[in-house]
Amino acid sequence: MKKNLLASLVLAPMLLAAALAHAQDTHSDKETKADIQRHRAMAAAHEAAAKCLESGKGHDTCQKELQAACKTLAIGKYCGMRHAH
Repeated sequence: MKKNLLASLVLAPMLLAAALAHAQDTHSDKETKADIQRHRAMAAAHEAAAKCLESGKGHDTCQKELQAACKTLAIGKYCGMRHAH
């Protein structure tokens, strides 16, 4: 009995997470096109950040420009990406 209870306590959240993930995967064509545009805009912002660093402006300056460019595009201050330094 305890094993069944434990199994249900473990499996229920996993099934809920799977159901939520599946529900989020179903987008309309309009939503998919909007996602594509956001990804391209984020890619352009990251490319601009790379060019900023290449120009010698410095990490802090380029980071602030990236954050400004991504303000409405992605969640968090790293424009959807973060890497180790």
